[in-house]
Amino acid sequence: MKVGIEKTSQTKVIKVGNVEIGGGNRIALIAGPCVLEDWDTVIRIASTAKSVADKLGIGYIFKASYAKDNRSSIHHYYGPGIEEGLKMLERVKRELDVPILSDVHYPDEAKMATEVLDIIQIPAFLVMQTRLTVEAARSGKPINLKKSQYLEPHDMKGPIGKVKSTGNDNIFLTERGTFFGYHNIIVDFRSLKILREFGYPVIFDVTHTVRVYGIPSSDPRGGLPEFVPPLARAGVMFGIDAVFIETHPNPPSAKSDASSMLPLEYLEPLMRQLVELDELAMKYGAK
Repeated sequence: MKVGIEKTSQTKVIKVGNVEIGGGNRIALIAGPCVLEDWDTVIRIASTAKSVADKLGIGYIFKASYAKDNRSSIHHYYGPGIEEGLKMLERVKRELDVPILSDVHYPDEAKMATEVLDIIQIPAFLVMQTRLTVEAARSGKPINLKKSQYLEPHDMKGPIGKVKSTGNDNIFLTERGTFFGYHNIIVDFRSLKILREFGYPVIFDVTHTVRVYGIPSSDPRGGLPEFVPPLARAGVMFGIDAVFIETHPNPPSAKSDASSMLPLEYLEPLMRQLVELDELAMKYGAK
């Protein structure tokens, strides 16, 4: 019987651009705004996050959505859409030489999105959608499967199998919390260890775990960002391969997930802590 002091088996190494994630590599940073906004805000966030990662000697992947198709109201900001959004993402990629991650919502988006994206993300609410997952996986690009709030970690075997059915074995698994009741998101940290048992790199989407659903993200009551640092620290000690943080220079003005974003100025001090803890996690066999 394993009691948790034996060294955890390493996950697969996946190379994305110049970033290697998994296999005992140092923790990587996936960060950006929830959704693409104006260019000045986007490039400020991306360049700051890249600078932080470069200082700390870790890999960085820029994340932002070109469209948010699961907003609670038709009046909420949707984003620039796939055509303009991909142009903006391609510009970030070209100017900063960083890999790009974004999510797709429909099977017919996948082909166009793969021309720019380095990682295709299947959103948590859509992770059981077969046609979407298979079409994205056929691109051959790494697929980030976000575990839905309603799934138990072992249930990710199904989405993984859908990706692998196409011959694509470059898979990331992301934890973003579990519904506890109707509106509260709780992180079951056992999930991070269970997901590692599939053998693929595990990402912890920490900022989405502090959303309070049922309250608009523009309302300060819609998130608990003060819990982002302690949750992230705990996640690192469970051996995650990358941390996913939505960040913004002025969160209250953000056009999506305003109440749960980490202020951009806090990104470097938090990542310094996480890098130190990542070294301890490796030392004690958590990854």
